[in-house]
Amino acid sequence: MKHRGMTSTLDTALPVLLLGGEANTLEVARHFGKTGIAVEISGGSDTWGMASWHCRRAYPVPSGTRTHDFWRALLLADDHSHDGHVLFAMCDDAIDFVLENEAALRDRYRLEKFDGQLRREMLDKQRTLELAGKVGVPAPAYWPVETAADVAALAGKLTFPVMVKPIHSHLFNHHFGRKLFIVEDSFDEVVARANEALEAGLEIQIVEMIPGPDNLLSSYYTYIDDQGVPLFHFTKRVERRYPVNSGGAVYHETVWLPETAEMGLRFLRGIGWRGLANIEFKRDTRDGKLKIIEVNARFTAAHRLLVRSGAPIDLVAYCDLTGQPAPVFTSYAQHMYLWQPVHDFRAFLQLRAKGELTFGGWLASLPWRRAMNPIFSLSDPMPGVARLRHSLARQWAVRLGRG
Repeated sequence: MKHRGMTSTLDTALPVLLLGGEANTLEVARHFGKTGIAVEISGGSDTWGMASWHCRRAYPVPSGTRTHDFWRALLLADDHSHDGHVLFAMCDDAIDFVLENEAALRDRYRLEKFDGQLRREMLDKQRTLELAGKVGVPAPAYWPVETAADVAALAGKLTFPVMVKPIHSHLFNHHFGRKLFIVEDSFDEVVARANEALEAGLEIQIVEMIPGPDNLLSSYYTYIDDQGVPLFHFTKRVERRYPVNSGGAVYHETVWLPETAEMGLRFLRGIGWRGLANIEFKRDTRDGKLKIIEVNARFTAAHRLLVRSGAPIDLVAYCDLTGQPAPVFTSYAQHMYLWQPVHDFRAFLQLRAKGELTFGGWLASLPWRRAMNPIFSLSDPMPGVARLRHSLARQWAVRLGRG
């Protein structure tokens, strides 16, 4: 079938298998399904795409089973029914699995193009900052720590506020149920939080927190082919996150930001990157510079915004992996919005408590037109139902635990 931006007919014969992920997996399933590509998905209970009408077959990871063990049995056992599928890792845990089993997986699947060592370094948040320094991309100050003694030695050396930030985000989030710890001005709290993480066996670093609101955040996306040619350029900005300054973005906007694109491409070319990448920056109001926050070597939670604004980056990756001409787009719709109303209202409450946003200001900022939700869709409602059920179950479990 033909797809907008393609100069030839798309061959959809090769199925796709998506590992893990949440909103990103759902939108890839929806987009590929509508395009005619068969989609299979495996993940935990929060892999909403498994409930989609566009998921041909789901392989849920049983409760209490390690995802890596389940995926190894699913993909590398004697059953060869999935051989030849295009395989996408949709979360950091799935990237870990692919890296651990790369050679065996490449023998049987169409695997994403990447340098394994570089991909590991992008999972390592401290190594990402080290590489930024080597290629001339600004980054926040950071202090490596491996032991409680290393933390204690930082007394009087930190620039507050700081973050006790994991080296590997998915492991930290699995243990603590959050992305990081923010410490405003107490070194004793830094010591306590850092030791808590170290005692849990987690690798961490202390990172300077770039001051300012979340709307100073912006992102760059591209896909670099074997010849080092970027197949597209896409940027967006964030308006709000929840929790404020530390959580996931709940309000995004498509907007072309040349400086963000230039800085992102400088980093990727500097390290010799190949394949898909998303780079997040924050502008530091103290010196006016964009500073790198993190790199994701996968589709992100904002994927629906990209696809619906005219940037079919998943098809670009699919075509590159299946030897087909990729869809070409040199522009995309500006000022489209990905919005989670409930979480955005909670972000407003936090900002109002800090005196940073009034109710009138919040209302005036809302995207009344050209807005979409990352999960809910009238034409594919069951993932939204699954997410709501999952959220209610978690809230109930928390209440019972407190009781």
